[in-house]
Amino acid sequence: MHPPRLLLDTGSGGKASHRLIKDFFLKHFANEILNRLDDAAILKISGPIAMSTDSYTVTPLFFPGGDIGTLAINGTVNDVAMLGARPLFLSCAFILEEGLEMEVLERIVRSMAQAAAKAQVRIVTGDTKVVPKGAVDQVFINTTGIGEILAQPCPQGHRARPGDAVLVSGTMGDHGLTILATREGLSFEAPIASDCAGLGHLIAKLLKAVPEIHVLRDPTRGGLATTLNEIAGQSGVQCLVREETVPINPVVAAGCSFLGLDPLYLANEGKLVCILPEEHTDQALRIMREDEYGQNAARIGTISNDHPGRVVLQTPLGGHRLLDMLEGAQLPRIC
Repeated sequence: MHPPRLLLDTGSGGKASHRLIKDFFLKHFANEILNRLDDAAILKISGPIAMSTDSYTVTPLFFPGGDIGTLAINGTVNDVAMLGARPLFLSCAFILEEGLEMEVLERIVRSMAQAAAKAQVRIVTGDTKVVPKGAVDQVFINTTGIGEILAQPCPQGHRARPGDAVLVSGTMGDHGLTILATREGLSFEAPIASDCAGLGHLIAKLLKAVPEIHVLRDPTRGGLATTLNEIAGQSGVQCLVREETVPINPVVAAGCSFLGLDPLYLANEGKLVCILPEEHTDQALRIMREDEYGQNAARIGTISNDHPGRVVLQTPLGGHRLLDMLEGAQLPRIC
């Protein structure tokens, strides 16, 4: 039997550590590679691979639409997929605070297993550390993902070209406002939930059907505005965004108006930006809208070489303003 709360002994590497691994992690993550419990995993992948790593420290741990566990799986799955790859394997490392309720840990691990199964990825190696109370805030998780490249050349941030169309797969700002509302105990006229989701399957369908995609990116921290600025800088192009075409949940729009926030700078955890040649726009939108995670997909802008490195927002009245990169943090600890 495990005590109701995590003890420092659990991180000792002895019997308590092995019980934790067996009763929590292997219970939910079991597969033939992980079950060997070696210090590293032997993987079989043919051809070039994509690799990404990220750490997750969100507060609160649980929120409508997800939790730190689903973020840890889907966030890294998406980062690998955005490079035109099929995510296959994950490593997972936990830093756990002494005193953490074991029920909380199991709830997180269970949701991670469910997210991994839906994304069709396997957790094949990992690590656990238990630190004294106060050294971390309950749970920090690091995941590293590896995937097999599907597209050549790969979608990359430096490949946007003048004349390209800019698409998004759905509404902007859902995750960021959900975290703020949950953290501060705010309520709105209608419920709001994080968009946390793994996009690997949607991206695989896009890559298979669309002849050429120049850029894929998930607009997480810093939101859509910051992501487009990164791409404009990498590619040396201008991105012109038509404000009225950006899909935003009415509840998010109203909440941001009330709180003085801009939804274009709020984080998303289940959306993508797709930049591709103009002639493939309709095909890409059709594929996205047929998927459960792309039903609100829209074209929001165009790439040009007018002012390289800049993102310009065209307002509904026809005016223009510079949409700069986020300065500082609108919301800390959102992923």
